[in-house]
Amino acid sequence: MNAPLRLRLDSAALVANWRALDAMSGRAACGAAIKADGYGLGARGVAERLAAAGCRDFFVATWAEAMALRDLDLPLAVFHGVRAEDMAAAAAGVARPVLNTPMQIARWREAGGGPCDVMVDTGMNRLGVAPEDIGGGLLDGLDIVTLMSHLACADEDTAMNARQRDAFAALAGRTGAARMSLANSSGIALGADYAFDLTRPGLALYGGRQRDEHRGIAQVVTPEAQVIQRRCVPAGGVVGYNATWRAPADTEIAILNLGYADGYFRGFSGTGIARVGDVVLPVLGRVSMDMIAIGVDAAPRLAEGDWVALDYDLPAASAASGMAQYELLTCLGARFDRCWL
Repeated sequence: MNAPLRLRLDSAALVANWRALDAMSGRAACGAAIKADGYGLGARGVAERLAAAGCRDFFVATWAEAMALRDLDLPLAVFHGVRAEDMAAAAAGVARPVLNTPMQIARWREAGGGPCDVMVDTGMNRLGVAPEDIGGGLLDGLDIVTLMSHLACADEDTAMNARQRDAFAALAGRTGAARMSLANSSGIALGADYAFDLTRPGLALYGGRQRDEHRGIAQVVTPEAQVIQRRCVPAGGVVGYNATWRAPADTEIAILNLGYADGYFRGFSGTGIARVGDVVLPVLGRVSMDMIAIGVDAAPRLAEGDWVALDYDLPAASAASGMAQYELLTCLGARFDRCWL
């Protein structure tokens, strides 16, 4: 059954974004983070398109995400490493673990080892082994495909970026790793010194732009919703919970099948914009769980059952809603049909 919500997904924009990031990566290979179900777009559809475009490195967060893609035979790595509960999946050879802790490393060794990646912490204090532990022989004998670290502040111009880069570069040749990887989407924009051998873009693949260097990145996803009802609100009438919007004159509104349960957040209340073609239709009143109201005086032919697009240029939508660009993507709900164009 077709849903009253859909995401219009632009295949050409996705591929163009990856190719742009690949070019920005210089001599380094350019991979793709497809965790969180391809940042909300659908990991399978993203992976198929990027693999066809030439991407050869894919990253997910968990083994459940890896197993869901096993039939695609992708070169996958699992960022969160291996718990004891993950060892059966890891032994199946679906993906490489990114080992993050001495306990994970010991678990991997005890199971017979095999190709793996390793995350080293260079100052973010999130995941990763300590550089001094590497100097103490923690990784000796491991078959390390990629030594990784992660930038904490790549979307900002801060001295911490260079400190992390230098700390990571100091590990070159000390682990036996076949390659090194540091840069995410914003890290790629910092320049060639951050690319090393492999970059791992995520947000920018999907239309996110956090630095001026991303100005050529194209929008990939546009939410669309059907009209449930069209009605006239008389002058002085109110719309939505807590009556936060009052009609200054008789106003035509439409109620859409969309709300914060779908990831269209309450921050869009009174700030969001819908469109029919080039016609701007403002969000009126509060966003509720399953519905929003839009003003449709400018769209006299819009009727029950018609489709309306929501403005979702990620930087602009982030400013309008107060939500991070990552949240705007990854919280897009399961009630959307995902329609690749």
